[in-house]
Amino acid sequence: MYIAFYYGNMIFMNIFLQLLINSLIAGAIYSLIACGFSLIYSTNKFIHFAHGGVIIFSSYIFYTLFSLLHFEFYLSCILTVIFAGLFGYSINLIIYTPLRKKKASSLILLVAGLGVLILTESLSLIFWGADVKTINYIDNIQGLSIFGAIITPLQLIIIIFSLVFLIFFYLLMKKTRLGKAMRAVSDNANVAEIVGISTTKIYSKAFIIGSIVAGVASILISLEQNIESTLGTSLMIKGFTAAVIGGLGSVPGAILGAYFLGLTENFGIWYLPSGYKDAIAFILLFLFLLFRPNGILGIKYNS
Repeated sequence: MYIAFYYGNMIFMNIFLQLLINSLIAGAIYSLIACGFSLIYSTNKFIHFAHGGVIIFSSYIFYTLFSLLHFEFYLSCILTVIFAGLFGYSINLIIYTPLRKKKASSLILLVAGLGVLILTESLSLIFWGADVKTINYIDNIQGLSIFGAIITPLQLIIIIFSLVFLIFFYLLMKKTRLGKAMRAVSDNANVAEIVGISTTKIYSKAFIIGSIVAGVASILISLEQNIESTLGTSLMIKGFTAAVIGGLGSVPGAILGAYFLGLTENFGIWYLPSGYKDAIAFILLFLFLLFRPNGILGIKYNS
């Protein structure tokens, strides 16, 4: 009986640790998506659903550069991140700026962003086809065993790189003049204009930086999982959910919400089929919107 109890506990701990590792991997990716999304929301004050389009297009660009054109890996990464930043800037310049000049409401801007997301997914389908794309950069390397749980070198790199990048992102927002200007615009755009901060420039820079973060996320996603044309919508839902959980408009809250979502999803499927992952994300989103719309950190936002 003691042996059965011992082995039962060992199996429980192995499953627990494996799910915890999977949660950290998911949270690392979701946090990059969510903090870029929250940065754009906090400065521009509307929901930028086209953020998912930046992610999916950047994933396909990375696949094209590295797998089809056989560019060096690091060069492919740099070019993908540059593309993501320019693509996000272009969306703001071509779509949002003209609408903003016409005093379009946040709802109109949201619908425009949703339209861009659908357009990018359709274009991805036309240019790259419906078949699933795979990038095998770190392949055929045995996973590391941590108390019975398995983590691959690639997954370990994703967690570490994501944390390092988020620390860098935090320092950028807290310690630089640009970061302080963005926080000023986020707090009160009118007052920021009075003290000499150009809100138009800050809006554009927020799109560039937020989209660069999305470009980094797209690379990690492309290495970890398959690329398909509907990936943008799925990831945008996860990023939006994480941002709502943490507090829409709060970058630290978005990171917190991302890891909370990763933990809830992975531990939620302990006794449920894996197909319920997306359902868990939707349930969390609805619960927070109904009972705590300001998120965990209690950040107020405009509807």
